[in-house]
Amino acid sequence: MAKRLFDVLLAGMGLLLSWPLLLLLAVWVRLDSPGPALYRQLRVGRCGVPFRIRKFRTMFVDAGGPPLTVGDDPRITRAGRMLRRTRLDELPQLLDVLQGTMSLVGPRPEVPRYMDAAPADLKARVLAVRPGMTDPVAVAHLDESALLAQAADPEQVYRDVLLPAKLRAAAEYADRATLATDLQVLWRTASALWWGRAR
Repeated sequence: MAKRLFDVLLAGMGLLLSWPLLLLLAVWVRLDSPGPALYRQLRVGRCGVPFRIRKFRTMFVDAGGPPLTVGDDPRITRAGRMLRRTRLDELPQLLDVLQGTMSLVGPRPEVPRYMDAAPADLKARVLAVRPGMTDPVAVAHLDESALLAQAADPEQVYRDVLLPAKLRAAAEYADRATLATDLQVLWRTASALWWGRAR
């Protein structure tokens, strides 16, 4: 209950403070390329219940292809490149937090095709909690797309190498998470994005 109250209060404050920015970003996405401002993608939520995550659209409509984005993916729009680099494309997930399908901090939700391939023990531990907008794993993998671009088979490397490692770290964090550690992760995420872009 304490974590849920924490999520609702901070997500509500975040939406109140950021709504002018959200509006500007939505207009920019619409003007930059044809299509809706928001993109909904199926993800696996708590207890394995599927839900559709909200993001600002960063790809051309009907771009197709695999769910992974690798390096300089031609499917990404001009606005989308900046939104992904700064993670502003994920701000609409504050609505998912208020709705209760997500938390501010928790394991990042995966698409079904990757979660289905995950080890059963890790999957059970990760899906025992609400997925989050950020977690320590997300902070450590801000450059994941660039790393995958160096692989001969990015999807195989993600499924067989990166995903199990990410799930192990996410499960370990979920097992010991507290409100204090959640605040630390939020601070580390903001610091990594700010200073990472400033360098």
